[in-house]
Amino acid sequence: MLGKMVRVKVTKPCNYFDHRSGIRYLINYGIAEVQGERRAFVLGAYILGVSHPVRVFEGKIIAVLHYKAERRMILVVAPKNMRRINYEISDVLAFAEDPEQYTMECLYEHSCGAVVFRKIFDEYRFLLIKNKRSSNWGFPKGHMERGESMEDTAKREVLEETGIHIDILQGFCYESRYKIGNKIEKRVDVFLATTADTQTVIQKEEVDDYIWLRYDAAIQTLKFDNDKEILEQAHAHMMSVFGDNEGENTEHD
Repeated sequence: MLGKMVRVKVTKPCNYFDHRSGIRYLINYGIAEVQGERRAFVLGAYILGVSHPVRVFEGKIIAVLHYKAERRMILVVAPKNMRRINYEISDVLAFAEDPEQYTMECLYEHSCGAVVFRKIFDEYRFLLIKNKRSSNWGFPKGHMERGESMEDTAKREVLEETGIHIDILQGFCYESRYKIGNKIEKRVDVFLATTADTQTVIQKEEVDDYIWLRYDAAIQTLKFDNDKEILEQAHAHMMSVFGDNEGENTEHD
């Protein structure tokens, strides 16, 4: 259902007080008519992006809440051009919904990470990791969390996945957008960073392996054109700052 347009008939408008539950609704809530393959079925729906009471609203489904203890779900609907990620939605719904009680499918995701490099045997090497979920080589990255800047997320994710503390170089941030499974709209911001750490300790629950490679070997190891483009751009920026000082060998540290 994510990304579909839906019509919501509002039953509990903004500032409505529900005496049975004791909840005052800070946003509009109503019944969504969603067309299934055989018949229409009715679901509850919260409406984001509208700060005044309305009777009817048409918008895009940007999230689905699945409740752990019972077989039901609630939709989150918003104007077509509104983008909100999971914790932003949870914060808005906190007046009525306990995030411990549901899991969320979200149309939009935002991750941050870094192209990390350092010198090994007097030559620049780039860190690649193999993710357990995809089995492809790439860069350490992960979802933004509440209260973080993009740089904070990149530093935390690199540290969690590889045990490495990084220093982000100013002047480089590569943003890419793509769809996962032709449904989830993903944004990824990748920084360029260096490190003084010499020991790599992978997060075994998330990462299968790591390797430090020269630029040309790293480009050949990456599978996706988008990742190759990120590394090419990061390498060009790095060379403009530090100059070309590349050697011949490729090794694990």
